[in-house]
Amino acid sequence: MTFEVWAPRARRVRLALDGAVHPMTSVAGGWWAPAADPGPVPDGTRYGYLLDDDEQALPDPRSRRQPDGVHGLSATFDAAAHTWGDRGWTGRQLAGATIYEMHVGTFTPEATLDAAADRLDHLVGLGVGFVELMPVNAFNGVHNWGYDGVLWSAVHEPYGGPAAYQRFVDSCHQAGIGVIQDVVHNHLGPSGNYLPRFGPYLKDGRNTWGDLVNLDGEGSAEVRRYIIDSALMWLRDHHVDGLRLDAVHALSDDSDVHLLEELAVEVAALSAHQNRPLTLIAESDLNDTRLVTPREGGGYGLDAQWSDDFHHAVHVALTGETDGYYADFEPLGALAKVLDRGFFHDGTFSSFRDRDHGRSVDTEHVPAWRLVVCAQNHDQVGNRARGDRTAEHLDEGRLLCAALLTLCSPFTPMLFQGEEWAASTPFAFFTSHPEPELARATAEGRLAEFERMGWDPDEVPDPQDPATFARSRLDWDEAGDGRHARVLAGYRRLAALRRELPEITDPRFGTARADEASRQLTLERGALAVHVNLGEDAWEVGSGEVLFSTARPGDPAFVAAEVVVPPGSGVLVRR
Repeated sequence: MTFEVWAPRARRVRLALDGAVHPMTSVAGGWWAPAADPGPVPDGTRYGYLLDDDEQALPDPRSRRQPDGVHGLSATFDAAAHTWGDRGWTGRQLAGATIYEMHVGTFTPEATLDAAADRLDHLVGLGVGFVELMPVNAFNGVHNWGYDGVLWSAVHEPYGGPAAYQRFVDSCHQAGIGVIQDVVHNHLGPSGNYLPRFGPYLKDGRNTWGDLVNLDGEGSAEVRRYIIDSALMWLRDHHVDGLRLDAVHALSDDSDVHLLEELAVEVAALSAHQNRPLTLIAESDLNDTRLVTPREGGGYGLDAQWSDDFHHAVHVALTGETDGYYADFEPLGALAKVLDRGFFHDGTFSSFRDRDHGRSVDTEHVPAWRLVVCAQNHDQVGNRARGDRTAEHLDEGRLLCAALLTLCSPFTPMLFQGEEWAASTPFAFFTSHPEPELARATAEGRLAEFERMGWDPDEVPDPQDPATFARSRLDWDEAGDGRHARVLAGYRRLAALRRELPEITDPRFGTARADEASRQLTLERGALAVHVNLGEDAWEVGSGEVLFSTARPGDPAFVAAEVVVPPGSGVLVRR
């Protein structure tokens, strides 16, 4: 390490290294460097920076490891020390793949990256192409979703730190699974954010979650470099295959070249150098495919983006919930439109936003796999009052209808941990803020968020209660029993069909239609047709080979002279 640090706001900077203090010299552009070479530094050595007349050293803004938490000293980390076993790994493209979203802290009882690696056989059997980790960068406390993190390049120590992270990625690659890391660049957490002491990392204004990051003001060139270098670090030093970019609509950037486009350019260069695909996926509330339009077509050049409209349409169709942002999705035709056109709100009026929203998708030229869809994810489960899953409210047939629609849609499907066996455990919002005032503000903020959804505030668990976190851990023992095992068999069968049938992963959009009166929906994709019957009467859909039925989820294909879809069920048919 050179121990250089960008601190244009400081009058004096000293390096605290392994119990000794070393003077630093101001160099060009607000950077500081040690006045003399501190000599060889063993891996794991504690260090930090003393600004001005401070007596307490602050962690390195570019820290790779925080063994004593976000308020403690940083530790050196040799990213090249790991002996990689994935030398034959050439990457995986997103097109045709299935993503599995995972929270390290609740995926296993041990809540570590090493324990998660021990469960990869389960994901291989499920046909998973990528595992997507919710944020793992350093945050204050032990348990958290990770979206209020700070020190964007450090791996949360209770998960195992950066060495365990490298072991996890290595294990995934050896199992044939790529890794997508969820990263947050639109705000910083409220505890442990010392960046403003160093430089103008923030600017005036706020988004939903905190102060705006300075992407276009004075000093923003170094802030943008800070973000891009962190992103490249995950891909280069930790061999990650892609990044999920959190809430990009909350990035405030009026620069000539938007941060997302600049990031796409540099990631593409790294991909060419490493000769493997590197994927950028945006979470966006904009319903605007300019994000994934290639730069030569006037877009930002990202690879894919989430489509929340798919989730909302599937959820409403199967559960009947129409509160809050679900209201516009009440007609079954909303689901047909999403399957047919990618977005429901594509310039239409959104009653939740009280304005027109979105842009239409050019389905002739935009491949459908650029939209990532799901029936469940951390937001849509965890932001319910109790963190209750749809498995608590739906029978097996309807749960498998959700799987059928998700895994056989033209889009890139994403599963949420435990969904595949109808997990009975909730996924609630949980925190472990050591600061009482922050804990209280977080709990009060959750209650305010739920007002528009009409949920009972008395049902909202205290996010600071350790039991809220404990209840959210998956129970792996239930996966092999009764209803859970039957749902899992259905997911595995659908995963096998995705590998066997090229029509399912065809990048072109299908044709969908819905009958509102009978509550029946059909999605056609070449010779394949998905029929879902949400009405009260049996439905005859013609003859063909039934490849999957929610009534017989684990059975191999069978032929029927006349295919009948019972109420509350679905089938995949090849004509």
